[in-house]
Parts: sequence; structure tokens; C-alpha cells
Amino acid sequence: MTAARPSGPPAQERAGGAKAPKTRCLVTGGAGFIGSTLVDRLLAEGHEVDVVDDLSSGTLANLAEARSSGGAFRFHNLDIRAPDFAQVVVRRKPQIIFHMAAQASVKVSVDRPLFDAEVNVFGSLQVLEAARAARVRKVVYAASGGTLYGEPDGADLPVAEHHPHGPLSPYGVSKKAAIDYMVTYRALHGLEFTALALANVYGPRQDPHGEAGVVAIFAERLVKGETCTIFGDGEHTRDYVYVDDVVDAFARAAKRGGGLVLNIGTGVETSTNHLYRVMAAAAGTRAQAKHGPERAGDVRRSALDPDRASIHLGWKPWTKLADGVNGVLAAFRAQLS
Repeated sequence: MTAARPSGPPAQERAGGAKAPKTRCLVTGGAGFIGSTLVDRLLAEGHEVDVVDDLSSGTLANLAEARSSGGAFRFHNLDIRAPDFAQVVVRRKPQIIFHMAAQASVKVSVDRPLFDAEVNVFGSLQVLEAARAARVRKVVYAASGGTLYGEPDGADLPVAEHHPHGPLSPYGVSKKAAIDYMVTYRALHGLEFTALALANVYGPRQDPHGEAGVVAIFAERLVKGETCTIFGDGEHTRDYVYVDDVVDAFARAAKRGGGLVLNIGTGVETSTNHLYRVMAAAAGTRAQAKHGPERAGDVRRSALDPDRASIHLGWKPWTKLADGVNGVLAAFRAQLS
């Protein structure tokens, strides 16, 4: 059963309008929440897609549609840190690598910084070395806009790309380091890249247990009639951007935005308290959330200015928060039924 999703932009606005010629793409972390949604988009546009994923957080269920698409799709159960990864890339010769694989939890990075660096720094270096060996045209990287800029002054929100980078967690540091390596590889080896600094992405397929997305966590608990927990006073703010909007940015970045870091967000701050009220109302409950202690490494306020992505990608977010959370709640209801 497929849950309803918010409608996207008109077809002529997607990835620049006319149907793009077929491209061979490789998606690391393609069995994950964002990665699998991107895979479905690429296959729908007629591209050939290889997915590399070790299934540590992603699932084959996310790729059910892709696996039924025929010869245009191939799956490789492999860690990007494995020596065999480069062999797969060289053998498959993708033109574009969408690098989505990551250790994605701030909390895990605080508790296990060496592991975080192994996946997000060493793993990204493996991707770049494989791309160089295979003469890949471009790497499009899923960066972290929510941690890249540290704790900006409120007057600087929504934060633009020219703001100094100052991550406050090992996760943010490791994601920033990968961008720095991409800048260097572009200068040394001519390997093109675009880094998309993502706000807080949410949508169907997000794992409430594996990727720490608060929208997914709230949705599962609300659908099950369980109490939700808000960490701290609930006035922390985040910029929530819907997964289909984000995937549209990745599709556009395959041919645009070379050498740039581009914010992918809505520019709107939403507090956790407000998010809960919106979701509880959509779920039809008046139940109150409980509050827990603040979590180490979390920034207080975050919102990303998307104007640069509008200029260089022709991209803008289109999904309103109320519509997006309704889509997530519908997806969880469908799972439970």
C-alpha cells in the first residue's frame, strides 16, 4: 500500500524542464530514506542506477520499486570503506556519483567520534578516490546544513552560504571535512562536485529508530497513541524540508552548481514545540508531549537561506510543513495497517 504524498512541482519545472538524456548514476547509501527516494526519481527519468549500501541503516524494502524496474537498476551490498568499493565504481563507470552514505547521527558522533570519522571522512575519501580512478564526471554530496554553520547569531538566520563554517559536533566536523576534500580534489584532479547543505529532511521512509528524524519519531508515536518526548524546552528551531523537494535539488545538481556549496532548505525556523502541535493536530490528538534533557551537540537555532540554490539550480522548496507531515503520518498509518 502506497501512502499519499504531497504533489510536486509541475513536470516542466523538474530538473530544468525537458527530459534529460540517459545517465549512468551511482548512489551511495541508496537504500536509505533520502537515497532510495532519489533512486526512484532517477529511474523514473530513464537513467541507469547502481546503489551501493551496506544496509546498516537502509533497507531493501526502500528499494522495492527500484528492484522491480528491470535492468536499469543494480544493487551492491557493500560498505563504502571496503576495498572492493573502488572496483565496483571502476567496473560500472558511472558518470555521476550521488554520495549519500553517512553516519548521520549527532549523538552517535559525540559518543563515537572515531567511528563517525571512519564513515564520513575516510568513507568519503574512498568515494573520491574511486571517482578519480573511474573518471567520474561529478560527485553530488549530501552535506549537513544543520551542523555546518555551528550556532549562528539569530540576526544571521536564515543563514547563507557565505557564513563561516563552525560545526559544534564531530558529525558536523566530519561532513565539513568531506567538503574540504572535494574542493581539493576539484583543484588537483578536476573532479567536479556540488555539495548540497541539507536542512532537516523529513518524509516517508524515514526510520524513526535509525536516522533520528524527529518528524518520523513523532509520527510513529502519534499513530500508535504513544507519548512523544521533546528534548529541552522545545524552543530549539530547525528548518524542515520535505524529501521530494530535496531529491529535486539532487537531480538538478547533476548538471548545475559545479564547485559550490548550496543550502537546501525552506528558510523557515520551526520550533520543536510548534512541530509537535502541528503533528498532533494532524493526527487528531490533544495529548501533550513530555520533556526530556537537552542533547549534547545540538544547536539551538537553525534555518538555511535557499536563495543561492534558486539562482544556480533553479530550485525552490514547494511542500508546506502541514502537507508534508500529513504525508508522513499517512505513510505510518499504512505501515501499521
